[in-house]
Amino acid sequence: MLEVFFDCSSPWTYLAFHNIQPLAKEMGEEIVWKPILVGGIFNSVNPSVYESRKTPVPLKARYMKKDLADWARSSGLEIKMPPRVFPVNSVKAMRGCLWLLRDDADKMVPFATAVFEAYWGRDLDISMDAVLHEICQSVGLDPDAFFAAIAEPAIKEQLKENTDEVIARGGFGSPTIFVDKTDMYFGNDRLPLVREALARRKASAA
Repeated sequence: MLEVFFDCSSPWTYLAFHNIQPLAKEMGEEIVWKPILVGGIFNSVNPSVYESRKTPVPLKARYMKKDLADWARSSGLEIKMPPRVFPVNSVKAMRGCLWLLRDDADKMVPFATAVFEAYWGRDLDISMDAVLHEICQSVGLDPDAFFAAIAEPAIKEQLKENTDEVIARGGFGSPTIFVDKTDMYFGNDRLPLVREALARRKASAA
């Protein structure tokens, strides 16, 4: 099993979301997508993220921009830090991902990809209904059905449950990836280790 806990408000998650798909296909693994709200994780177990945003280390911040640009180029993506809205409230988008996983799973990846592209590529505020309306239309979703679904108590509760689950299993951010339930990896740059873990499992089963 390959589980991916993700929130579209993170650029590193955008990288991992993009890069893990061909990896999983190559290794013959099905991805179990788990939308979460990363702010809930930070509030609960990782408040240091907020402190680092308030008082960033200039040298580290400058390198992080280079690192992100390097990874984006390597992945064939265009990622830039949104100059107007950061961090962003992604709760509606993540509820939408949950709705699609429940009702129209084949459209979840295209929808999430469009959300990532809108925020990290086009500087669009994905907390805004008008932006989400446009994203829905771009991937063939009924916006009215989308907004009705994300208001459902069951969808709201599932997002909270997924967030609580990843915390209970040791996660502290997005993306958090699990191989076979217990083997945890954090971040896009750990995908080579995920590949090795899957290869070891295949070798041991052969």
